Amino acid sequence: MKILSYKTSSKLLYHMSKQIQTKATLTCPKCQYKQTVEMPTNACQHFYKCQHCGEMLKPKEGDCCVFCSYADSKCPPKQEEALGIS
Repeated sequence: MKILSYKTSSKLLYHMSKQIQTKATLTCPKCQYKQTVEMPTNACQHFYKCQHCGEMLKPKEGDCCVFCSYADSKCPPKQEEALGIS
């Protein structure tokens, strides 16, 4: 059994009180097709193939992943960063 420090447990409680979005709607920049997908929670996804036209989505310059570039929600690591969790 792992014992958590006060700082770690406080961060976990704070994290649990905030909702991190794990699903996002990606919009293909080529065909405008919208697709709801599950985002990885522990990493950035650099490529995604559009289910409609086959376009390979890549992050825009300055963005860490396809979700930060083309989705209605930032990726979970960026959401955590914005909340001061990571």
